[in-house]
Amino acid sequence: MPDNKELYAQLDAAIAELKDQPGALMPVLQRAQNIFGCVPLDVQKIIAKGLGTTLSEVYGVATFYAQFSLQPAGKYTISVCLGTACYVKGSQKVLDKISEELGIPVGGTTADGLFTLQATRCLGACGLAPVMTVNDEVYGRLTPDMVPGILAKYKE
Repeated sequence: MPDNKELYAQLDAAIAELKDQPGALMPVLQRAQNIFGCVPLDVQKIIAKGLGTTLSEVYGVATFYAQFSLQPAGKYTISVCLGTACYVKGSQKVLDKISEELGIPVGGTTADGLFTLQATRCLGACGLAPVMTVNDEVYGRLTPDMVPGILAKYKE
């Protein structure tokens, strides 16, 4: 794993490479997300200064687009579908149970860095509703009672 100095050097290089392009903010934010795994406030400040823009503009773009995260994601990202088919079949109750079990709100990451919880729209598995994913693993026909057992597999 590169040290922080190396990561910040990569960010500086990305800013230098892209700063003269029109609309440089998005590609610089994407590079920062790839470098750090998120776009925390200190990184946003460096981007704003490097691009000659305001911190509020950088923050506005970083928080508007779902592809950017302001905090590091957990080792396992749990995404619960709240699309129509899943919602009608009880995905909100599944989401609530996961939130309760992990002690984090939607969008949060557990203190140990193991789990990040997200609510998403259609995952494309409507026939298995309600559905969630843990990283790339798909779980369907869920009930809240199934949640502790699924989470236990990842806590080991």
